Amino acid sequence: MDLWIREMQNENAAMTYKVKETLHTEKTKYQELAILDTYEFGRMLVLDGIVQTTIRDEFAYHEMITHVPLFTHGNPKKVLVVGGGDGGTIREILKHKSVEKAVLCEIDDRVVELSKKYLPEISCKLSDPRVEVFIGDGIKYVREHKNEFDVAIIDSTDPIGAAEGLFSADFYKSVFECLREDGIFTAQTEAPFFSPEIVKKVFSDIESIFPITKLYMGTVPTYPGVHWSFTMGSKKNDPEKTDIGSIPELDTKYYHKDLHKACFVLPKYIKDLIMQK
Repeated sequence: MDLWIREMQNENAAMTYKVKETLHTEKTKYQELAILDTYEFGRMLVLDGIVQTTIRDEFAYHEMITHVPLFTHGNPKKVLVVGGGDGGTIREILKHKSVEKAVLCEIDDRVVELSKKYLPEISCKLSDPRVEVFIGDGIKYVREHKNEFDVAIIDSTDPIGAAEGLFSADFYKSVFECLREDGIFTAQTEAPFFSPEIVKKVFSDIESIFPITKLYMGTVPTYPGVHWSFTMGSKKNDPEKTDIGSIPELDTKYYHKDLHKACFVLPKYIKDLIMQK
């Protein structure tokens, strides 16, 4: 008998994956967690029935949420990641030679521990001496650290349950305050096709706080709609004015310097969406 996992995009649409083996399941303090081995995408992390990352396509998401803000900054030394307990964003951050410290703030310690066990390709840099792993509430952590980080990356799950507060205007104000004078932050902000109301609200909230706000896109095959949005708030640097000639070649599969500005060129329906008042 074939075993499939079905992830609902909304009440009328779903994505399905054929499962080779269930490696681990448990109910943590915060969520239902599963590690599955699938035929098409390899091992995947699933939280509350929603695919978070897979061995096959994780590079697209982690590279785009990381390298666009870090290269826009130009010389990041201290970087914060809220969420992202699988470690993929941390792995990409440490490809930047200027980074002296990366702090991972993850609320669920089981995500970190099980990613280390079952997703070593993604979590491989969590034990690097430049990395501090803090298990706790990201909202509280950001509120308590002022003027400390060059870049903050909000690598959260969808805006339900424990992650709901990470999509609020109050949280974005705290992020602004945790950044240094030329600080930048980026958040994953869902799929414009399936969640236009979230994309629009988040962009509007960030735009009301940061002097420079830009939305850019990446392609992640296992995420709803495939076309995924990221929203950047910057105190000083405009990502579309980045000197791409100064961007070095990195060991990446998705991001490259020519894509840095190109990813801000939006389809008209998305451009219209964020321009609506």
